[in-house]
Amino acid sequence: MDSLDRIELNPRVCGGKPVIKGTRIPVSVILERIADNEHWDSILRAYPELHREDIQAALLYARASLDHTEVRAAGA
Repeated sequence: MDSLDRIELNPRVCGGKPVIKGTRIPVSVILERIADNEHWDSILRAYPELHREDIQAALLYARASLDHTEVRAAGA
């Protein structure tokens, strides 16, 4: 399974936000926890339905999203 196949975009699930397939866990929740310096093992304990591959897929999805988005630096 391709890592990005673990991400689901469905308008009927969490308002169409990207989630880990088969869960209602938004990618943004995983990214926020990582940004808060939370260890992957802690995230997996908090969400037992997740797997390490799901966290990796969330990161890859974020990277792919940024690769297709123009980002402007502050003050630009």
